[in-house]
Amino acid sequence: MRDATALRFGFVTAPERAHVASLEALPIDSLWVGGHVASTNPTPEAMMQLALLASWSERVTIGTSILLLPLYPPAIIAKQIADLDRATGGRVILGVGVGGEYAQEFRACGVDIRERGARLNEAIPLLRELWRSQPYTHHGRFFPMDDVLIHPPPAQGSQLPIVVAGRQKAAMLRAARIGDGWMPYLYSAERYAQSVSTITAAATAAGRDLTDFEWMAFVFVNLDDDRERAREDAARFLGGNYRQDFNAMLDRIAVAGTVTDVVAGVRRFIDAGARHIVFTPASRERSAEISRRIGHEVLPALRSDTLR
Repeated sequence: MRDATALRFGFVTAPERAHVASLEALPIDSLWVGGHVASTNPTPEAMMQLALLASWSERVTIGTSILLLPLYPPAIIAKQIADLDRATGGRVILGVGVGGEYAQEFRACGVDIRERGARLNEAIPLLRELWRSQPYTHHGRFFPMDDVLIHPPPAQGSQLPIVVAGRQKAAMLRAARIGDGWMPYLYSAERYAQSVSTITAAATAAGRDLTDFEWMAFVFVNLDDDRERAREDAARFLGGNYRQDFNAMLDRIAVAGTVTDVVAGVRRFIDAGARHIVFTPASRERSAEISRRIGHEVLPALRSDTLR
C-alpha cells in the first residue's frame, strides 16, 4: 500500500530506452505516458506506450497520463493492464479521462462523444470487478457481459489504482465517487486547492474515506537560468500543443523560470494539497536538460521542506 501522504515526483516521457534509463537514474518515483488513437498531431497510442515503458523501466511506478478509457472495451484494458502489472511486479497506475478535444477519435472508434462520461463512469468499477479474477456478469448500459473471467489478475489485484484526470467539475465528482486519485492538468495551484475542496466535500457526502487517495497534479514546467527565456519557451510549447496563445495565462497553467521560481511554483501546488507531482517539460529542444535539472536542483529543495 502506497503512503498517499508522502511527496512523490515523476515525469511524462516518451518511452525511449535511453531516455527512460536517464530518468530512472534521477531521484524520482514515477514515469507516465499518454497518447491518442486519432488526433490532429502525430501521437502514439497510450497502451502501446505503456507496454514499452514497462519493458524499459525497472524500479519506478509507471502509468497512463492519460488513457481515454471510453474509446476501449473494458475487458481488453483489464487484461492488458493485468498483464503489464504482473510483468512489472505491481508498478502500474491507470490514469483515465474522457478526452473530447479530438472528435475524430470517437468517430474512428464508433463511440458517441456525448456518451464519454457515462461510459467512463461504468467502466471504472467494471475494471475493478474484472481484476478480482472471478467469473463476473455485468448488465450495464454500454458493456454488458455474462460470466466473464479475466485471469491471472494484476499483481495488485483489484486494488490497482485508477486515477481520474480532467479539468471540469464532472471529473472531480467522478474522482470523489469512484476514483483512487485525482490528476488535473492546465491548473493553477489556486484552482487545484479549489478542486481538493470540491472532491473532499463530494467524497464526504458519498461516505467515502480518502485516506489512501492519490492527490496528483500534472504540471507543465520549464526551467532556465534566464527567466524570460523559460517563460517564452513554455508559452511557445503550449501554444503549439493546444493551438492557442498561452502568454497571458502562462502563470495559471504552468511553472516556468529559474530554479528558485520553479521551486516556489511547485511548492504552491504542494501547499494546495498535491502529494504526487507529475512534470511535463514544456520545451521540445531542452526536455532532457530540464528533467535533469529538476531532478538534481529542484527536487532536493522540495524534499528538504518535509524534513523541517
